[in-house]
Amino acid sequence: MSVTSAPSALFATPPALAPPSLGDTKAAADRRAASVTRAADDLLGRVGDWGPTVTPAGTFQLSPVRPEYDLPLLGRWMNDPTVAAFWKLAGDESVTERHLRAQLDGDGRSVPCLGVLEGTPMSYWEIYRADLDSLARHYPARPHDTGIHLLIGGVADRGRGLGSTLLRAVADLVLDRRPSCARVVAEPDLRNTPSVSAFLSAGFRFSAEVDLPDKRAALMVRDRALRDLL
Repeated sequence: MSVTSAPSALFATPPALAPPSLGDTKAAADRRAASVTRAADDLLGRVGDWGPTVTPAGTFQLSPVRPEYDLPLLGRWMNDPTVAAFWKLAGDESVTERHLRAQLDGDGRSVPCLGVLEGTPMSYWEIYRADLDSLARHYPARPHDTGIHLLIGGVADRGRGLGSTLLRAVADLVLDRRPSCARVVAEPDLRNTPSVSAFLSAGFRFSAEVDLPDKRAALMVRDRALRDLL
């Protein structure tokens, strides 16, 4: 799994002739905040506003993570042995919190979300700009490629095809809400056979094996041009 933190930014400011007033300082802060918000919005198009989608399993929606509410649930999921084997985030809640904060405090290139099915949180997703991620160094990335990471939280929700159903639904959401994106990509661990199979059943095609720093992965691709054929 590869999620990069935001790069540092350097700002050069000419020396002021006089200390700025409180009003000037607030206006400058508001302008910076608006600029950051616009940048984040432009990177993924406000995932929280994508809205619900109807799937064969029920109504599903991506809800951006709020650590103050969602951390206990995510911490429990990350400590499930099946999940921990591939996500490597087992431990106390601070481990998961650091992973979330790296995204939430970044520039908006990766958005951690709960997957809510029929009103119940049951999965964790990361929607990210693959072309801006370290993954782009390992495959021929194209502008606006959008990546997906997924885990199904509850044991009762695994092994019955939910993963494939929701992967297809989320990939279609990405393509519908991000017209500039021509491909949705994923890089599950090659050893995670159920995950690879779920992507294949969801209309992704196997593109290549890629060596990433923490795993050998299957590069899976869902093409806009082929979405009605696979």
